Amino acid sequence: MNLKNILNGIEDLKAKGELDKEIKGIENNSQNVKKDFLFVAIKGFTVDGHDFIQQAVENGATAVAVNESSDWKKLKLPENVTLIVSKDTRSFLAFSSCNFYSNPSKKLKLIGITGTKGKTTTTFMIKEILEKAGKKVGLIGTIATYINGKKLNDSERTTPESLELQKLFAQMVKEKVEYVVMEVSSQSLKLHRVDGCEFDIVAFTNLSEDHISEKEHPDIKDYFESKLKLFEMCKIGYTNMDDLHGNKIRKMFPDKEIFGYGIDNGGELVARDITVTSSYVDFKTKLTDKNERIKVDIPGRFTVYNALATISICKKLGIEGEIIKEALEKVKVPGRSEMVENKLEIPIMIDYAHTPESLQNILQAVKSYTRGKLISVFGCGGDRDRRKRPQMGEISGRIADYTIITSDNPRTEEPKAIVDEIEKGIKKTKGKYEVIVDRKSAIAKAIEMASKADVIVLAGKGHETYQEINGEKHPFDERTIVTEIINQK
Repeated sequence: MNLKNILNGIEDLKAKGELDKEIKGIENNSQNVKKDFLFVAIKGFTVDGHDFIQQAVENGATAVAVNESSDWKKLKLPENVTLIVSKDTRSFLAFSSCNFYSNPSKKLKLIGITGTKGKTTTTFMIKEILEKAGKKVGLIGTIATYINGKKLNDSERTTPESLELQKLFAQMVKEKVEYVVMEVSSQSLKLHRVDGCEFDIVAFTNLSEDHISEKEHPDIKDYFESKLKLFEMCKIGYTNMDDLHGNKIRKMFPDKEIFGYGIDNGGELVARDITVTSSYVDFKTKLTDKNERIKVDIPGRFTVYNALATISICKKLGIEGEIIKEALEKVKVPGRSEMVENKLEIPIMIDYAHTPESLQNILQAVKSYTRGKLISVFGCGGDRDRRKRPQMGEISGRIADYTIITSDNPRTEEPKAIVDEIEKGIKKTKGKYEVIVDRKSAIAKAIEMASKADVIVLAGKGHETYQEINGEKHPFDERTIVTEIINQK
């Protein structure tokens, strides 16, 4: 594509050199640059792309984009290399990628889901319904990317970098995808990964203090404001009226079509007569012009909110009520309140909860409907925030009837050292517990002590099918492990 066309519509640019030239690709990683590529230098958290401009040129870049704040005036580029100066190269990468791939999001019905929790489940629910309705669907999110029912690859992050995202959209257009449903993280909005995307419908699930850190958001205000950017990019939006922040969104965008859903604080779609059991939820809501009972085999009150967001969107897309109802009853989300069927009929749930707040939420939800004991099995990842370890120990000790502290992904840390830090927190409570460092043995112990009236929560790994130890990923699928343990009985 001609460089002029790649730069079309991008504001606040300065350029030095020839603009009428063919560009064969765009890259923000200098190692991947080839002949006649445009290299976009981005200053990251640990690596600055501006330090690799020379390498990009040596690899064949004939155009280089740099940040206005960099020392671009000191750059000495060959005569044949065009220099482009942008106010923000992250945003430049997004818009130039949109142009290079012919703005694929305009050719798709794009649905974006944002919020602290519920993004993954809601996107899978929408995907299930649309596919049942015979639509061709793409999904992009935390677990994996899917195109027309086929898993393309596992995800490294919730929302891909803009270049990769536009490439995916272009592939989906090529494969005749009609609808794309994607998780949109606050980081992706803040770091301009979805700039240039045209969202038909978006939804906000909830907001809580989960991503407040030096490398993410300095405070809850910044976190919320990042989420709000999605509503600036949409045609129609839906928001959770029962969430403190979600309730404000309609008033903040008076010129947009924004609708509400909820349980307690009203909205256009409201759930009533809710039943929560150890294996499902059901509730009544206006699926058509009358209240109908909806059943979802994902236990927990939060499932009701995810289902309401899903129903709101699918109704707007014109999907028949009966299709929505049937698909919701069958939907399974890998590693999100996922129940593992077993011949002993013990309720065993696999959940991705790996932060203090998410562990508290899942344990409180399960505790509310457990007839017998709530047995919590969890660990904490190595090479990650150590402060959360005693916090999570204390949470499990307070809520669960019995806790088995074990390993998660120890990575380069000593597993026993991580477990010891978790144990410091649980000792502050009166909760019963034991330590079994080997995760498979910990799961076996939980199954051994459980009855049909109890619920086992295997928290932390969720959809992951490996355990990372010393930089190596070993096969570890908790669904398979549960089945193996039970079949040996």
